[in-house]
Amino acid sequence: MARSPLVDRLRASAPQISVGVLTADWLTLGSQLELIERAGVELLHFDVMDGVFCPMLTLGAPVISGLKTQMLKDVHLMIEEPLSKLDGFVAAGADIITVHVESTRHVHRVLQVLGKMVNATDPNRGIVRGIALNPGTPLEVIEPLAGEFELVLLLAVNPGWGGQKFIASTCERVKRAREIVRDTALICVDGGVTRDNIGNVARLGADIIVTGSAVFDGKSPFENAKHMMDALR
Repeated sequence: MARSPLVDRLRASAPQISVGVLTADWLTLGSQLELIERAGVELLHFDVMDGVFCPMLTLGAPVISGLKTQMLKDVHLMIEEPLSKLDGFVAAGADIITVHVESTRHVHRVLQVLGKMVNATDPNRGIVRGIALNPGTPLEVIEPLAGEFELVLLLAVNPGWGGQKFIASTCERVKRAREIVRDTALICVDGGVTRDNIGNVARLGADIIVTGSAVFDGKSPFENAKHMMDALR
């Protein structure tokens, strides 16, 4: 199966941040998104939680579809049994769709089906298939899935609870994940990333680093996003 052209684009611009929208001010969301895009952000991260896979209930495909932006839509599905729900997120314009290995018995099937889907925004650029692992999940589970994903997302916190600190063991997991996938997949780190530690996370070799509250909570999204982008360089 041909690799999504987006993979090469993302690798060429790595490392970069994917900014989570959940902590933004939704009353001024349009203007806030314009600010972070002006700061150079290329990826907008959507944490989709169903209240079952993890305790929080957040947003769904209609919200993702409704946000008009030139940034790539990076959709992280923290939901049970995602197979039947893929169509809605693809139709919403997702450029990256990441599913959890823990979310279904048949994650290989989910990735296979996703690999045959067409990007609704631009059919020529494909959809990046991501596989996500909770902090307690062994990295070895991705080895049988080789060839069916282009991105590995390592959670550095437990999904669904706010205010958690970056789990230190994630550092070794990033290095080990790179050894497993080598240059066949992008590495993404998600959770507990702050202005203070983003540089250290980038030095681990992550291609994409997800951050949300560090950009939006200070009410200066442009300056915060620029700070995070500069820290990667």
